[in-house]
Amino acid sequence: MTHQDTWTGQWVADRLGVRVDGDPALRGLLGLALRRNPRRAHLLVSTVLGKHVPQLPAAVHGAGLALGARVRDLLGPDEARRAVVLGYAETATALGHSVADGLGSAPYLHSTRRPVAGVEPVGGFEEEHSHATSHLLLPEDPHLLSGGGPLVLVDDEFSTGRTVLNTIRALHAAHPRDRYVVVSLVDMRDPGQRGHLAEAAAALGARLDLVAAASGTVHLPADVLPRAQALVEAHDEAHGGAHGGAAAGTGPAPLVRAGLDWPAGLPDGGRHGFTPEHRRRLEAALPGLGRRLAAALTGTPRRVLVLGSEELMYVPLRLAEALGHALGDRAEVRFSTTTRSPVLAVDDPGYAIRTRLAFPAHDRPADGPGTRYAYNVAPGADPSRRFDAVVLVVDDTADTPELHRSGDGLAALLAQVTDQVVLAVVPSRLPGPRTPRGTGTAPRDVGTHRTHPGPEPLRTGPARTGPAGT
Repeated sequence: MTHQDTWTGQWVADRLGVRVDGDPALRGLLGLALRRNPRRAHLLVSTVLGKHVPQLPAAVHGAGLALGARVRDLLGPDEARRAVVLGYAETATALGHSVADGLGSAPYLHSTRRPVAGVEPVGGFEEEHSHATSHLLLPEDPHLLSGGGPLVLVDDEFSTGRTVLNTIRALHAAHPRDRYVVVSLVDMRDPGQRGHLAEAAAALGARLDLVAAASGTVHLPADVLPRAQALVEAHDEAHGGAHGGAAAGTGPAPLVRAGLDWPAGLPDGGRHGFTPEHRRRLEAALPGLGRRLAAALTGTPRRVLVLGSEELMYVPLRLAEALGHALGDRAEVRFSTTTRSPVLAVDDPGYAIRTRLAFPAHDRPADGPGTRYAYNVAPGADPSRRFDAVVLVVDDTADTPELHRSGDGLAALLAQVTDQVVLAVVPSRLPGPRTPRGTGTAPRDVGTHRTHPGPEPLRTGPARTGPAGT
C-alpha cells in the first residue's frame, strides 16, 4: 500500500482498537486523530470540511452544494424558497453556507463565539466537554429565525444528536414550525440515537429529516480514554514536545498585503446573516478578487494554500476557488482554516494530523487569550507536502499585533514554512444596536468593527454535547 492509499485513521486504529464501520465512502471522508481533551479521546477528521486538512476548494464547496441540492429536492420548490439555514461554529460555518448555496435562495446564519456590544442574542449554547466558549446567535435581522418555513441545521459531524435537539427545542419553543432538516457530512449515531431524535421531533409536532453524505458507527474500546491520554503523553515525551511545525528553508518568507477592494457593505460571512442578495453580490465580485490575489503572488508558485481563520471559513473558501480560476493550470490551490481545537500531531501517513503550528489568538477573543492551531500547513518530513505560498485571510478584527508578533505569531510561523505569505484582510460587518420590536426601524449597519464584550448568551437548553469543540 502506498502512502497515497493509506487510510489516515490507521495509526489510531492500530494503537487503540478504534473501528469505523459503515458506508464504503467513510474512509475517503474521514481520518482519525487524538484530541488533547480529557473528556474525549478521538477526533473524526474530515477530508472535505476545509478545517484540519488542506483540500481543493471545489471539493469543499462541492460537498456542501451537493448536500444543499439534496435538501432542495427533499423539500420541493415551495418549501425550499421558505427555508432558512443555520450552521454551527466553528467547523460548520462554510459547510452551512455552502448548503445554503445549494438550496439556492435560502438566507444563512451561523452561530458565533464573538459577542457584539448592544446586540442581544436570540439564542446560544455551550460545549460541555470542549475547550470552546459560549456560542451565540446574533442575526442582524432579529426575525430571521422566527418564520414558519423549514429550518435547516448544518453541522459537520452528527454523533449523538443532542446539540441539534437542544437547538430545535429552544427555537421551537419561541417560534414553532412544522419542519426541520438536519444536514451533516457524516451521520455516526448508533441505532438508539437515530430513533430518539425522530421521536423527540414528533413530540414537538414537527417533522424532522436528516441528510448526510455518509453514515456509519465509531466503535470505541471501554478503556479508550485513558489509553489515548497515555499515548499522547508518551508521544510528547518521545518527541520532546515537537509537532513537525517547522521546516528547513532559506529564511523567513516576506509578507505582502493584498488589496482586495472588498465590495462596500458586503458581509464577511454568515455571523450576522447572509441573504440571497449578498450571495449575488459576492458571486459577481469573486473573479476580480481572485485576480487581485493572483497579482499579489510573486514568481511561479506551484502549490498555494489559502488559509482562513476559525469561524471565517466561507469567504476564504470562495477566494481560494477564485484564486484557482485566476491562476489556471499554473498552480494547485488548496484551502483550510485555523482552529481552536488542540489535537496531537503525528507525522505519519496513517494519521490525519501530520503537523501543527501553535500560535496566540489574534482576534482579541471575548473569553481571553488562548492558543490557536493550524494543522497540516507545515510539510513535516515530506517535502512534497510543502506549499510554495500561503494566502492568509482574516477579518479586520483579527489583523492585530498578535497576528504579526515576532517569533510565535501566526504570520511569523507561516513565514518559516513557505516561500511567501500574502495577507488579505476582509472588513468585518457589525450590526448596530437594535431598536425595540414594533418600532418599525431596521437595525443599523455600521460597516466594520472591532470586537467588544457583549451580553451573556441566552441558553438553548443543556450544554452542547455533540461534535466537540472545533
